[in-house]
Amino acid sequence: MKPDSSMSELRLALLEFKPVWRSAIGISLVIGLLGFTSTVYMLEVYDRVVNSRNVMTLLMLTLVALGAYALMEVLEKMRSKLLWGAGIQFELKMSDRLYKAMFDGLLKKQINSAMMVQNDFRLVREFFYNPVLSAVFEMPIALVSVVLIFAINPWLGAAAVVGAIAQTVVAWLTQQVSRKPLLEAQKRSQEAQTYAEASLRNAQVMESMGMMPAVMGVWQTKQNGLLSFQARASEAAGSMNAMSKLLQQLMSSVLLGLGALLLLHNELNGGASMMIIGSVLGGRLLGPFTQIVQQWSALVSVSAAWGRLESLLAAVPSQPNNMALPAPKGQLLVEGLTAAPPGQQQPVLRGLQFGLPAGAVLAVVGPSASGKTSLARLLLGIWLPMVGKVRLDGVDVHTWDKKELGLHLGYLPQGVELFEGSLADNICRFGEPDTAQIEEAARLVGLHEFILALPQGYETPVGRDGGLLSGGQRQRVALARALYGNPVFVVLDEPNSSLDEAGDAALAQAIVTMKSRGTTFVVITHRTSVLSVSDFVLLLKDGLQQMFGPTAEVMQKLMPAQAAPAVAGAPAAGTAEASQGT
Repeated sequence: MKPDSSMSELRLALLEFKPVWRSAIGISLVIGLLGFTSTVYMLEVYDRVVNSRNVMTLLMLTLVALGAYALMEVLEKMRSKLLWGAGIQFELKMSDRLYKAMFDGLLKKQINSAMMVQNDFRLVREFFYNPVLSAVFEMPIALVSVVLIFAINPWLGAAAVVGAIAQTVVAWLTQQVSRKPLLEAQKRSQEAQTYAEASLRNAQVMESMGMMPAVMGVWQTKQNGLLSFQARASEAAGSMNAMSKLLQQLMSSVLLGLGALLLLHNELNGGASMMIIGSVLGGRLLGPFTQIVQQWSALVSVSAAWGRLESLLAAVPSQPNNMALPAPKGQLLVEGLTAAPPGQQQPVLRGLQFGLPAGAVLAVVGPSASGKTSLARLLLGIWLPMVGKVRLDGVDVHTWDKKELGLHLGYLPQGVELFEGSLADNICRFGEPDTAQIEEAARLVGLHEFILALPQGYETPVGRDGGLLSGGQRQRVALARALYGNPVFVVLDEPNSSLDEAGDAALAQAIVTMKSRGTTFVVITHRTSVLSVSDFVLLLKDGLQQMFGPTAEVMQKLMPAQAAPAVAGAPAAGTAEASQGT
């Protein structure tokens, strides 16, 4: 089969393993043929040894049979190793692409949990060496069994075909009765897992306010729904499995009895031994079918996982490598910007239009839910505008290769997130550490002396989510990360929400220092302290641009209406906009 443009990325990846599938099928055919060893051995013993009473013949036949069994075991291991290796290679080939799709999917709110994507990918990879796949590879041997049974007697062959059809019907019934509850159970499992992940991220809130019983009750309700559907699927599949095993046992007995009847009428080719061999071949015929029925839940799970992965990759297509661009200088232009959060249609920003020269500082102010945090995400190219563009040095930031552009950008989000690792790792963005630049960034935000006083200095671990640091320390480390490497464009979303007076002063001084080097700043704030170092002010309200201009002019226009502190939102004690707000 030749690849075409309509194939999904996963299917195209599978096509690259065609040599593996051919080898696995070839090995499976040999294994299947060797599986007739017991039948051939039985036939030869009846025909040669019993009639000749020759011990040497029995010994030689036994040695040949043992050799065939040993070869079959070796081939089984070869096939298992081959398929296991294919699974690993498939993971290596697709892991980067899926990780990027998972990352983009989370940014665009197209998926709720990265853990689900990883679990789906694990299911697909592990299916490479699932017994069902081996059973499918051995299906051609079932046809060989049918031919051999027909050679013994057509009536035996017809009975075997009826048994195979019955087993196929059982497999179809298994799919009908178990697929829906299994898929529903998987859906409930994902919901319960997502809820648990979200709850555990707020463990401190739950503990402090005694919310654990209530939250656990909600999770238990979701879990009970999962268990209910799992029980229904298990009950249905269990009944079908029992029927499948019964059919396999009946097939052997029916063929044995029918063979005896044919023998009594002298219609059995090959004599009495064929009666037993026909029964054994019948069991071989139904073996792959029985295996597939028994593993049906695995088939449903991997099929659903495959479908979800294909949907994710289709929804988040791979981005082509763009032509390398020169390093930006920091000139910002916002053109008729209208935007909504990913997956939504209601705009949270409408018609924004402004520009900044390189090295300017813009303070973005306004009440909560006015669109300030949304603007930050758009300025950095995280969100795609509905209408308009955000340009840095004339280039659309959303289409700019983030691996290339990210080196020249700095971002401090409203909800500070640190990664498990050392202080140095977090400041240098987990890249190749430059000690001089790490220390310079720490000095800019007033952290250097504090870090040197720690027993491990810059190698001090921050803990999971930065949990070993205070809120103000986490914010300063994140600020140092944003300023690391002298970026030309920096967006700070409520950078002083957790800072004390000294931290506030250090922030203002850092902005002044970086501005002197040509860095352009956009600072979203509720506090007035940043206004003293800003060149421009943008006032947002209800997603609309109310005012924009030089700081002195905007403040002069606003002063008659209200005091300067109120212009920035809340007074000095004002709280930061909620991290999930717009």
